[in-house]
Amino acid sequence: MENEVRPSPLGLAVLSLLHAAPLHPYAMQRLLKEWGKDAVVNVGQRANLYKTIRRLLEAGLIAVRQTERDQQYPERTVYELTEAGSQAVVDWLSDMLALPRAEFPQFPAALSFMMLLPPAEAMVVLGQRADALRAQLAATDASLARMSGLPRAVGMDDEYQRTMTAAELTWVSGIIADLESGALTWSKEQLEPFAEASLPDGELRLRVPGGPSRQSRP
Repeated sequence: MENEVRPSPLGLAVLSLLHAAPLHPYAMQRLLKEWGKDAVVNVGQRANLYKTIRRLLEAGLIAVRQTERDQQYPERTVYELTEAGSQAVVDWLSDMLALPRAEFPQFPAALSFMMLLPPAEAMVVLGQRADALRAQLAATDASLARMSGLPRAVGMDDEYQRTMTAAELTWVSGIIADLESGALTWSKEQLEPFAEASLPDGELRLRVPGGPSRQSRP
């Protein structure tokens, strides 16, 4: 009985590449990097790629086509898509396009606890993020420019990344402006009542910006 494998961005990338032609893992990684897909698929660690390939193989979605032997290179296994894999790539792709997922990125998680930093420090680190976002926009614009003349469908991931990055930069810049003007701020005195009302009495040690930690009491 074939093992089930959970859909993943890297798994989808492998199946999509093999949909075009049989390949060995090194060629998969090289193509994803050459095409700039490593910006949206975590293919930096070849160990993760081999782990994904093994899972797809065990699930019967891909199969070994042949083993290449060359004196200049280590032995390389070439994989091909199975009939089940051909169906899986369509199912996974349709599902990923149609259904939003709770992916738990780092930035919203950090924002939810940003009040642990003093407002002035939060403004500084958000300024650093804004600079990084501007650099990302420039890199994405350069990538899109290189694809000029190609069908628009080729660069949909870059187009999406640019739209999302530009929107985030606009939002972050607004937060920085509010912090700078004082329209957005917080203090120990403002946060303590919220913490005391929310945390179980006698169980947690509270720490708020500008104040020492202390034990809440019944």
